[in-house]
Amino acid sequence: MQAPTIEYGTLAPMLLVFGAAVLGVLVEAFAPRYLRKVMQIPLTLVSLGGAFALVLVQVIMRGAPTEAVAMGAVAVDGPALFIWGVILVLSFVCVLLVNDEGHFVASAAAVPGSADEEEAETAGGAHTEIYPLLLFAVGGMMLFPAAHDLLTMFVGLEVMSLPLYLMCGLARRRRLLSQESSMKYFLLGAFSSAFFLYGTAMLYGYAGTVSLPGINKALAGGALLDPLLLIGFAMLGVGLLFKIGAAPFQAWKPDVYQGAPTPITALMASGTLVAAMGAVLRVFWVGLGNLDWNWRPVMWAVAALTMIVGAVLAITQTDIKRMLAYSSIAHAGFLLIGVMATFDKSQQNAGSLSAILFYLLVYSFTTVGAFAIVTMVRDPGGEAGHLSRWAGLGKRSPLLAGVFAFFLLAFAGIPLTSGFFGKYAVFAAALASGSETGDSLGGWMTGLVVLGVVASAVAAFFYVRVIVLMFFSEPAADGPSIAEPSMGTVAVIAVAALVTVGVGLFPQPMLDVAHQAAANLFIR
Repeated sequence: MQAPTIEYGTLAPMLLVFGAAVLGVLVEAFAPRYLRKVMQIPLTLVSLGGAFALVLVQVIMRGAPTEAVAMGAVAVDGPALFIWGVILVLSFVCVLLVNDEGHFVASAAAVPGSADEEEAETAGGAHTEIYPLLLFAVGGMMLFPAAHDLLTMFVGLEVMSLPLYLMCGLARRRRLLSQESSMKYFLLGAFSSAFFLYGTAMLYGYAGTVSLPGINKALAGGALLDPLLLIGFAMLGVGLLFKIGAAPFQAWKPDVYQGAPTPITALMASGTLVAAMGAVLRVFWVGLGNLDWNWRPVMWAVAALTMIVGAVLAITQTDIKRMLAYSSIAHAGFLLIGVMATFDKSQQNAGSLSAILFYLLVYSFTTVGAFAIVTMVRDPGGEAGHLSRWAGLGKRSPLLAGVFAFFLLAFAGIPLTSGFFGKYAVFAAALASGSETGDSLGGWMTGLVVLGVVASAVAAFFYVRVIVLMFFSEPAADGPSIAEPSMGTVAVIAVAALVTVGVGLFPQPMLDVAHQAAANLFIR
């Protein structure tokens, strides 16, 4: 019998990221303190750039694999390669934000406000272990949506989450708020991971395997009302929906986004969402596809509730990062409309999947750009979080306020921005999916799209409110200052603006790339 082989070429991008993370740990352990940052930043950027280049080589030279690799544990198909590319680019630009000065505490072990903390800051201490932690998180983001069985997916989930728990508590300013967000994220994340693991155990009891194709095969010939199956599906869904911040599992997002260092918030709001949505698609498409009539009503309710909660509660927020967190929740609801449309057993599958991939791309870049601008608006105690502090920003810094306003309009889905075509693609795919079924589901899909349009209109209110505040209010005498941006921050904002404008004016090339990635669907 031939021994199983591991396709190292296919896994090379992910292996490079994990290898660089391990090397970064060795640098932290053995390199002199004054050399660590000098070594960590090039290592991180080169590994992420090299991994992206390997993804391009795989797509151009070899094409998407048609079989799972790593002894069936990882499926690097078209959607996975697209998601990998997006995550690597997003993480690269987030590293440029991380490298900016002043975001992270000089010594994590020091008590906030203590003499030890002051001494570490005076000595110019740098928290360089951020870089290997970030690489481990990115490696987990790559493994999570590409896992072909539930145990591998759980490993990817934990490798992605654990570094984020730590990094959320390392903000230089507002230390207690940062540590509180880290603790909340850890506790709630541990609960969601436990739900995911218990759901995996229940599905194993039902199907006798944790392989996603094996579970799907068991569903094709087994009882669809088996308690093990239904309980396992529910628990697994809780674990996955928590990671994308879908209601009613969204409570962690505003607190964590507000307290975490803003570069880490940007990484979570973009890369984590992309990875988690990829995992949701893979589980429900590959593993639970034959159960779609059982989970569709639940998914419909979750999508509707997520849009309503995100749009309505965002109106009540007075902190800019909390407002963007609730905006992220609303966008998760819009993405779930696409998830509903993806599983209609018709030819619309590839079109719906490509619409989701396209939406993830354009939304993520706009999000990173918005958080990059947040890092530049400063009060004496740190970032100017309260919305009242943003009054008159358009008169203090017209260019910065104008770019931020453009990002907000993209979130709202205004035409000639990438956000408009992202929402249009998802809503159009959902309507086409409903018309294909020719039954009552079509009416439900239409109703969900109408609700999405209404939620978008409500969301536009709080986006426009911020724009009005910036340009039509008088700046306070003691208003916030605009930090001198580093080259990294300028590059991040420029790339995000270029994607938002470019895709808004010429969406077809990126739509074609997303459609090509989705053409062969997932490996089953």
